[in-house]
Amino acid sequence: MKPVRKRAFPVEQARRWLEPGPVLLLCTQWRDERAIMTLGWHMMLGYDLVGTYIWDANRSHALARRSRECTLNLPTAGMLDTVVRIGNCSSRDGDKFARFGLDAQASREVAAPSIGQCHASFECRLHETRITRDYPLFVWRMLHARVAPTPEWPRTVHYRGAGRFMVSGGEVSRRRLFRPDMLAQ
Repeated sequence: MKPVRKRAFPVEQARRWLEPGPVLLLCTQWRDERAIMTLGWHMMLGYDLVGTYIWDANRSHALARRSRECTLNLPTAGMLDTVVRIGNCSSRDGDKFARFGLDAQASREVAAPSIGQCHASFECRLHETRITRDYPLFVWRMLHARVAPTPEWPRTVHYRGAGRFMVSGGEVSRRRLFRPDMLAQ
């Protein structure tokens, strides 16, 4: 699978990719160690803030706490088997980029790499530290975003539990029902 070409994208519009709750791949790096984890528990907290639940038994938890940085990567339906396999193993057992044939691409604002094959990548720095002392909830501020120009609306995957996923499908517009001030990107 070839890397997806991406271009700069306004961070304040990143919610259009993250708000629907797609499964993400979170990358962390601390010194020479990097990790990838499959992430289903996340939420938009504002235009440039996202919360992620990273269980403290995950290697990514320790790396995220130490580095205070990550990338959030948006895989598409064509990557579903890889997404599941990434979630089934630990970064303690070896480099997942090499294991799954993924391209680690340098980030602009953080040390953690992004995943070349993903449709979009969001570079983040830890914003809220009080919560992470007691809970595995990380609040990140997105610093930079890159999104492939096509397709405009990729087929993303959404975990439903018990090994089942929903693949995003058609879009229905209700734009005419919105107040104009509620139509911000």
